[in-house]
This record gives sequence, C-alpha cells and structure tokens, in this order.
Amino acid sequence: MNRTVAGSTKVPEVTLMFWLVKIAATTLGETGGDAVSMSMHLGYLLSTGIFGAVFLVSVLAQMSAAGFKPWLYWTTIVATTTVGTTLADFADRSLGIGYAGGSALLLALLASSLLVWHRTLGTVSIRSITSRSAELFYWLTIMFSQTLGTALGDWTADSAGLGYAGGAMVFSLLLALVLAAYWWSTVSHTILFWTAFILTRPLGAVVGDFLDKPQAAGGLALSRYTASAVLFLFMAACILIFRQRAAKQAH
Repeated sequence: MNRTVAGSTKVPEVTLMFWLVKIAATTLGETGGDAVSMSMHLGYLLSTGIFGAVFLVSVLAQMSAAGFKPWLYWTTIVATTTVGTTLADFADRSLGIGYAGGSALLLALLASSLLVWHRTLGTVSIRSITSRSAELFYWLTIMFSQTLGTALGDWTADSAGLGYAGGAMVFSLLLALVLAAYWWSTVSHTILFWTAFILTRPLGAVVGDFLDKPQAAGGLALSRYTASAVLFLFMAACILIFRQRAAKQAH
C-alpha cells in the first residue's frame, strides 16, 4: 500500500549543500568501508554482511518515517556507500570479475532499475518520491549507483592508470559539464540530477583512496579512522548548521 506525504517528499531539496554533503558521504563510504574490511581485517564478505544489515535497517527506518529526517536520510546514504564499497571490492577482487566487468554489470543493473522505475511509475524525478513503491525504487537505484561508483573509481584510478588525483580530476570535470548543461542547455533536469548523483560516487571513491592509500601508491597515507572521523564531522556540521528542507512534491 502506497503512502503519500502531502506537499513534500522524504528526500532533501537539491541545493549546493546537498551536493557537498553527498560528496562527503561517498568519500566517507570509501574510507569507512576500507577501515572495516582492511584496517580491521574483517575482509570484504563479512564487511558487506555487516554494512548490508545496517543498510536494511536504515532503509526500513527511512521508509517508516513520517517525513523528511535529515539525520536518518544521510545515515541511509552513508550506509549505501559503505556497503557499496565492500560489495564492489568483493566482486571485483575476491570473485575476480575485475573492475571493467564489475562496472559493466553494475551499470546494466543501474540502468535497468531506472528503466523499470520509469515504466512502473512514469517518472524517476525525486519530486515524485511520495509513496513506498517510489522509495523502494529510489533506494535500490542508489544502492546500484553507489556500488557502481566504487568499481568505476577503482577502474579509472588503477586499470586506466590515471591514479587517484587523475581520477578525481576526470570526475570533477564531468560534474562541471553536468553543471554547465544544467544552466545552459535544455537537457532534462531529472536526467542531469541522476547523472550528477552517479558521478559523485566515483569521485568520492578516488578521493577516499587518495586520502588513505600508501604514498607509494599515490595516496596521502592518512589513517582510515582519522579520515572517516573528519568526514563525519564535516557532514554533521553541515547538517546542524545549514537547515535542509524536503524536496517539494510534484503536482
């Protein structure tokens, strides 16, 4: 049974602060996921199980909430980034699919999710997320996009040989092109939103790796715990200082 919240959705309004927190969340997902799977030596499979459970609890709480709750929403986003990190690493490295194969598979799953969502409800706009079915599609799509971002970021930095700094520059440039299209083209804003949403994940992945990977590998060799704590504090400050509103419901 679908439930509609009159006048607003249960997701935040898309502002500059939304994108800053989103990039911080995706970077935290990378450092946090690596901290548990690598620094704690729990491995990719067990870490995926732990983060997967956190993700399921967060999504259920988010869907049960009466309206937009900033802390709950961003907790769920971070949960998708951490489980996406360990799941992609497990598939790419432990299962031997490889970065290119993993990216291709996840891209197909992401495209399928958006296509089925659009055919089922007629739109994939965040302004339409006012029912349980729309929320399910929303979080499933985000889950695929966050996992894809990890694989795509690793493929760009490692297999493509661009390194972490080079990968960050590539994805930053692509996001700048999306921003230019937003201001100076007639491309659908819904398409541009999802394009930017997807691209922020590989950006966060390569930035996170740049922060905590060894200097010999092109990173800064920062502690994964320290990097994760700083990113969390930045997100917390943004949420506390800058009031976030729910996105308006489409009419």
